[in-house]
Amino acid sequence: MSPRRSYDQYCSAARALDAVGDRWTLLIVRELLAGPRRYTDLHADLPGVSTDVLASRLKDMERDGLSTRRRLPPPGAAYVYELTGRGRRLLPVLQALGEWGRSELGERRPTDAVRAHWFALPLLSSLEGEGLLEVRLEEGDFHLHVGAAEGPVYGEGPAPREPDARLVLDSATCAALARGEASLTDVVRDGRATVTGDGTLAKALLDR
Repeated sequence: MSPRRSYDQYCSAARALDAVGDRWTLLIVRELLAGPRRYTDLHADLPGVSTDVLASRLKDMERDGLSTRRRLPPPGAAYVYELTGRGRRLLPVLQALGEWGRSELGERRPTDAVRAHWFALPLLSSLEGEGLLEVRLEEGDFHLHVGAAEGPVYGEGPAPREPDARLVLDSATCAALARGEASLTDVVRDGRATVTGDGTLAKALLDR
């Protein structure tokens, strides 16, 4: 565990950055918003982070009350990391950062890694109501727990049960949404995204 560093400023923003200002910390939070994750899964979905840095950040996050580590019962018997309530409250912080950073995205560079679930938080910001939404992209599927006050915010892969709505769109359209160049209402109305389902979430998307 790295020694605690501080800006030594009596300021709430400085105190917050004492806990989450190190490189990779907020991106680890992004991954853990999907629920409990194994170390190997975190490392796979954080391309560019070294094993030493990831291990150090996870220990720091435990120390600062942002996450916990626990062992799954058999037959899993693996250790997983998950957010505490304090860690989950960073969701609006990440959403605000994502919105602020839209103008920085530009076109995808050849060196840019991408994971389907990285589009989860930008999409979540444009959704209202409550329900389970399954999203299908060329890079893969993920699902969103829209309006959930507790538990995972999103998850990789298909929805764990019949979703209230399914949203199918291509990567270019999803990237345009992430950059703020189009709204979800626009792409559904223009046929660049397809919505199916009988739940209230599907109806809300179709009635926009």
